[in-house]
Amino acid sequence: MKKYIITGLLVWLPLAITVWVLLWVLGIINGVFSAVLSGMDAVLPVSMHDSIQSLRDVPGLGVLILAVALLVTGIAVTNVAGQWWLRQWDRVLANTPIVKSIYSSVKQVSDTLFSSSGNAFREAVLVPYPHAGSWTIAFVTGRPSPDAARHFGEEHVSLYVPTTPNPTSGFFLMMPRSSIRPLDMSVDAALKHIISMGVVAPPELAANEVRNLPG
Repeated sequence: MKKYIITGLLVWLPLAITVWVLLWVLGIINGVFSAVLSGMDAVLPVSMHDSIQSLRDVPGLGVLILAVALLVTGIAVTNVAGQWWLRQWDRVLANTPIVKSIYSSVKQVSDTLFSSSGNAFREAVLVPYPHAGSWTIAFVTGRPSPDAARHFGEEHVSLYVPTTPNPTSGFFLMMPRSSIRPLDMSVDAALKHIISMGVVAPPELAANEVRNLPG
């Protein structure tokens, strides 16, 4: 009985967690969509309120509108006029008190992480952490700032060491490049290995283990 229950749990648990995450994301999107509709009530005539409220009952409309908005925005900012408006928008937010500190920090981080020309989170490495003799997987995020680098006698790299099973929290380290060991595994495979606490082996490692089985 126990074996069958655990087997059934292993079958349904990934699906249940996937559905839970999707519902959580859809809940956030629908919440934003409802807030936008509520704001439209205050601007548009009363005669249109019933039509606006009926949009709340359309399933998936918020997701569709968000996808279209992102697509239109991406197309708009790829031309000269769109780039000009984007610069004006950045200038306004960068000069707004309180907002500027949050917006500027988030924009710098997002531009670095999602830029196709950037090197952040493009390489998985082994680092001696938390002490010599033990190793963990880390991701190269760049190089230390010039002010920090001038205190080092050799080349250092900036690293992010994620925690397990939640990789969104972790530690920022600056270590000598000579002390890290490059890995052949991809960033996706390394993340799976970390999240699973080492249970899920990278595909290339799993394939080698199968080939090395006796018989």
